[in-house]
Amino acid sequence: MYFPGGIQFYEGDILVKTLNSEREKVEGYKLRHKVFSDGLKWVESTVDGLERDGYDSWATSIGLFLKGGRLSGIFRLLPTKGPFMLEKEFLSLLHPNYVLRKMKDTVEITRLTVDPYISDKGLSSRMMQILFKGVYQWSVQNDVRYLYMVIEKRFFRVFRAMGFPCEPLGPCKAFPPASVLSVAAILDLDHFRSVSRRKRPWLLGWISSVEKRNNDELGEYRRWSAETPTHHSGTTDFCGRNLVEEENYRNTLARV
Repeated sequence: MYFPGGIQFYEGDILVKTLNSEREKVEGYKLRHKVFSDGLKWVESTVDGLERDGYDSWATSIGLFLKGGRLSGIFRLLPTKGPFMLEKEFLSLLHPNYVLRKMKDTVEITRLTVDPYISDKGLSSRMMQILFKGVYQWSVQNDVRYLYMVIEKRFFRVFRAMGFPCEPLGPCKAFPPASVLSVAAILDLDHFRSVSRRKRPWLLGWISSVEKRNNDELGEYRRWSAETPTHHSGTTDFCGRNLVEEENYRNTLARV
């Protein structure tokens, strides 16, 4: 793991933490396979049911665990130690003259997803928001300012409406077989904080504050690797979209 600063916090009964053990990482690969291989078919299926690639050797992954310890959300962060997916797989989404920032204060968010089999759409929407709170907390912990991402055009609009002023970096493009329009974007967290202080101080207060618990209280989540049956799936686009209407994103976030 390239970055030393892991995270661990609670949002009610939901735990967000860096995936450290091999068991946690394998569960993350299974969730990713169910989403990006079986569901969206953006990457080839594997015999072992694990979606992993060369980026994982230097990436950091963060997981979201529901009460009872089930891994139900994940995102991956790529540091500048190695190439970004925007330099290879998604290069066509950048303007020809755009130069990617490859400094220590910059990462790329990839493989962000939540479990779409959760029937409570309000919970699913809130999980996505809490995952991005994990992105923010991890970024603060590791002195990261700039976040690259590839995001569906529809969710890009929602994301900005939610208060995250990300900027497009090139044209929208549809990638088969899903054929949904996606766009490369960057979020400057200093700019986000500046705008939020003026327009949405409640959002900045929420995303900046976390609940931590002592080791004794983590026992329920530690037992998941031995006791919890695997249940995984999800559906997002390259970064950030689950199957919830735009109004749900706005309304649920307003209740945070």
